[in-house]
Amino acid sequence: MSVSAVDDKQRAARLLLRTPLIRSADEERYRLVRRHAGDLAEWFEINTGWALHVDSEVVRLEREPASVTDATHPFAARRGGAPFSRRRYVLLMLSLSVLERSDSQIALGRLAEQVMVVATAPELAGAGFVFELASREERSDLVAAVQLLLEWGVLARVAGDEADFVQNTGDALYDVSRRVLSELLVTRRGPSTVAATTLNERMTAMRDRGTAPTADLRNLRLRHSLTRRLLDDPVLYLDELDDDETAYLRSQRSLICRRITEFTGLVAEIRLEGIAMVDFDDDFSDVRMPEKGTEGHVTLLLAEFLARCGQPEIAFDALVAHVRALAPDYAKYWRKGADEDAVDLVETALGRLLALRLVVRNGDSIRILPALARYALATPTIIGARQS
Repeated sequence: MSVSAVDDKQRAARLLLRTPLIRSADEERYRLVRRHAGDLAEWFEINTGWALHVDSEVVRLEREPASVTDATHPFAARRGGAPFSRRRYVLLMLSLSVLERSDSQIALGRLAEQVMVVATAPELAGAGFVFELASREERSDLVAAVQLLLEWGVLARVAGDEADFVQNTGDALYDVSRRVLSELLVTRRGPSTVAATTLNERMTAMRDRGTAPTADLRNLRLRHSLTRRLLDDPVLYLDELDDDETAYLRSQRSLICRRITEFTGLVAEIRLEGIAMVDFDDDFSDVRMPEKGTEGHVTLLLAEFLARCGQPEIAFDALVAHVRALAPDYAKYWRKGADEDAVDLVETALGRLLALRLVVRNGDSIRILPALARYALATPTIIGARQS
């Protein structure tokens, strides 16, 4: 295979990992994946257990997350936008429920009315959820869910503007893509077939693949699990693995990492504590370091401070005090009033460090993880410099 063909297939693989659902209307990206659909489907099936579906309307990689308990990468209506709140997630699910039974076109106002009706279900009321569409904030939350559905291609705007709906001065009209809607849910079992009642039990049951009856099948599942984590997580720490996972990774580490590198272009950085698949193109992560702006600068400064503090854990208040101490030095670079917002700045920075798996937070105690050591800046050594 020529170098250009390998690069082309890598681009297709990376595209699917970033965007697991692609509509045929997105012609360039759709054609790129279709050119390599056979090779892509085979690799994902063997190494991750994810199925790739391709037809004349949509490409869908049925990507199951390595973990369903990681809350550090929330949805956002747009890149850099506010992360989804609990209410926005509920409104997103209720909107999907309404659209499943709607006509081929629906107005935003009509969608809102029907969501308001289903939101009165006893289960939601018992959980304290209320949606009455009485305030601008409620309308904004529903619009955030709709904007995500627009991005996914479930909805296509025909007329109007969501901003008018938020202002309560207008409406919007959408086409509903039932084909895209039908491809969103990725589970081993349908939610309606699960008898469990708690959220964790239901999530486990929907992902359950049963007991592996043979050693070969157990090893295959270990390969799937470890490859998923290397693709999903910024860092895979060895002390988080069980005995079977640790033994399999030690024996198959080179093969797993080489396959990922050849397929995606990610490069394995292997340390005593674990493995990170490094993306030199910097387009896989939704959290970047360094990043522009006050929040990005504070995150970088706190990363350096934590990496050099010489303690395994540090208190939240100590980080707030450190940011306040730095504020006068960076006043002309940070936004006005940043010193007064030190608590919020530290919360935002910790959210990013948590998402990058550089720290672990337990209440007001912050535990430093090994990968943070890369931010411990030291005094530069000049090779060949004369000694005084």
